[in-house]
Amino acid sequence: MKAQILEKTVADIRKSPEPLVLVQREVPDPQPGQILIRVAACGVCHTELDEIECRTPPPHLPVVPGHQVVGTVAALGEGARRFSVGDRVGVAWIYSACGRCEYCLAGLENLCPEFRATGRDADGGYAEFMVVGEDFATPIPDSLSDIQAAPLLCAGAIGYRSLKLTGLENGQRLGLTGFGGSGHLVLKMVRFLYPETEVYVFARNPVEREFGLELGAVWAGDTGDTPPAPLHAIIDTTPVWTPVVAALAHLAPAGRLVINAIRKEDWDRDVLQILDYPRHLWLEKEIKSVANVCRSDVSGFLDLADRLAIVPQVQTYPLEEANRALYELKTGAVRGAKVLSIA
Repeated sequence: MKAQILEKTVADIRKSPEPLVLVQREVPDPQPGQILIRVAACGVCHTELDEIECRTPPPHLPVVPGHQVVGTVAALGEGARRFSVGDRVGVAWIYSACGRCEYCLAGLENLCPEFRATGRDADGGYAEFMVVGEDFATPIPDSLSDIQAAPLLCAGAIGYRSLKLTGLENGQRLGLTGFGGSGHLVLKMVRFLYPETEVYVFARNPVEREFGLELGAVWAGDTGDTPPAPLHAIIDTTPVWTPVVAALAHLAPAGRLVINAIRKEDWDRDVLQILDYPRHLWLEKEIKSVANVCRSDVSGFLDLADRLAIVPQVQTYPLEEANRALYELKTGAVRGAKVLSIA
């Protein structure tokens, strides 16, 4: 099978634009309780950049990246009975968890100390085949194509979890800082779930701001601009600190900032020195982080996308051009989500 392999991390993909190596590998055998998936599509996520550029816990090298995987079950390992050969399934960022700790027992396997990430701790979907435990695969609704479903497994699921963590009520104002794969899906969700809520988009790139307005945002500005009204909640999906400080200043009293990012880049950390308690944190403002996703987030969002006909805007690439997709994600305007079309 063909697979894109990360053999070593790099400091900046702009200086090392081809971190992945296309290789031929043996098709993996599913172990007991696992399924073999013939991959049809895999989303390209900013988290891949975080892995490649060393902003996540170190990946288990060499590794096949990719954690927004859609395909069909090609074979069953011993004892695997949840799916049949030919079923369409998806695999998200959560590859496995222990199932025994206090977090797993509380339905918070995203916080499990033995959490393993797809495409970082185990081979993911930048390949023609992959294996995963059957309990960590999710059925894909018939209403979604392979390409449409792929970004929903991370950008959609993590956006779904982020929106839940805001505690937003219908009619309250929501800000979205950064408007890529996750942000545009959150806006689509909000229009259905909270029809009286106004959405305000903050993005550096004018193309992303225009995209937000096209999808129904009432206002769009740069990350440093001041919105026309204070916001009850803001979801930040950027990889840097500057928008975090700006967002705190834009919150209404008792507002909540939800940071949807694995790690922030170090180069603008000095901006935290301008954090001013009365302006940024007083009046019971809150900061909440998002850590990974639970399986319930993945299945819950796919069910919502199926019922409400939520589909992402996508740009597709062949598997052979995974490096180009990552480079353009790092350097270019993001209009929706990027997806590798593999089968």
